[in-house]
Amino acid sequence: MRPMRDDVKTSCLKRLKRIEGQIRGLAAMVEEDRYCIDVVTQIAAARAALRRVEEEVLRDHVAHCVEHAISSGDKADQRRKIAELMDVIGRADR
Repeated sequence: MRPMRDDVKTSCLKRLKRIEGQIRGLAAMVEEDRYCIDVVTQIAAARAALRRVEEEVLRDHVAHCVEHAISSGDKADQRRKIAELMDVIGRADR
């Protein structure tokens, strides 16, 4: 297993910390009985931000882990990496 590239890791952590702040803000909105549509709008924004982090992690995975399996010539590893990728993509659509 290969670690995430440092630049991708830094970017993802920065985004996740921002999302963490969004979630705390959402909790405050609910506690303050803010208008429902405003809360739902902020939930959608947090979900979109998480999707962007997910895409960045997947892009890094394909660029390194999957690419490594392909270039290694190891057919079992190639099948395993492709199966993992298809599983995670299938789950992401649910």
